[in-house]
Amino acid sequence: MKILKIINNNVVSACDEKGKEIVVMGKGLGFGKKSGDILDELKIEKKFSMPDESVTRLEELLRDIPYEYIQTANKIIAMAKEKYGMKLSKIIYITLTDHLNFAITRLKKGIVVENALLWEIKRFYQREFEAGKSALEIVKHDLGFELSEDEAGFFAIHILNAQIDADMMQTMNVPGITKDIVNIVGYTFGKELDRENLYYERFISHLKHFLARVVKNETYGDDKENRLAMIMKSEFPKSYRCALRIRDYLKVSMKYCVSLEEISYLTIHIQRLSGDCLLYTSDAA
Repeated sequence: MKILKIINNNVVSACDEKGKEIVVMGKGLGFGKKSGDILDELKIEKKFSMPDESVTRLEELLRDIPYEYIQTANKIIAMAKEKYGMKLSKIIYITLTDHLNFAITRLKKGIVVENALLWEIKRFYQREFEAGKSALEIVKHDLGFELSEDEAGFFAIHILNAQIDADMMQTMNVPGITKDIVNIVGYTFGKELDRENLYYERFISHLKHFLARVVKNETYGDDKENRLAMIMKSEFPKSYRCALRIRDYLKVSMKYCVSLEEISYLTIHIQRLSGDCLLYTSDAA
């Protein structure tokens, strides 16, 4: 494998067997080397095969970040995949590594940044938050820096975004949107949802995948003569009305048109919640 260019002493770009540019990492991999030299395969620790538009961004990022930070970020990503079974898009190697670098830089300067979405993340994305807390333990063990719980929330957001394969700036408020949708359900039935209930967990899981389509503006299903929607409207009018409220909310806030098929599946989940996941009654909407 030949070196295309030296990024720093530990990171180089190279050409794989298919002629595609990849980023390769290893301690001292680029030291004393130049373009055209053959890579020492024994020193390779990690290969990054990224989409073409992301390669340059990754190279620029890795050029100035301490090698041990990059290793720690890779360890966090591997932990999320192995311990929590999460499927993550490759973009997380950019976003999480970049965030780790800035988090430590802020800590060194005594700058405290509060995570405005921390409560929503802890409530709606518990697995991602647990992974975020595990990330803090890795950072403390490997780098000796003790980051705050707010940073666990930020790590959780990066992990969440990588699961839905969307850009960070686009999906930053996914936990906030989830909170709003849960509030719509509670408002419609005049009741609070039981977060310990299995149907609540399934509803949140459904929202995660549903919002992935919302963020990417992908419509699921066809609105032509949707028989399931007609059945849902007839059998579960209140749950269906709640789904329509969610549709209206997303149309205004996200400019997203929810299909009848998506409304039908939302209705099914909401109906399960309304029958088995409500704690107390107030004035119904």
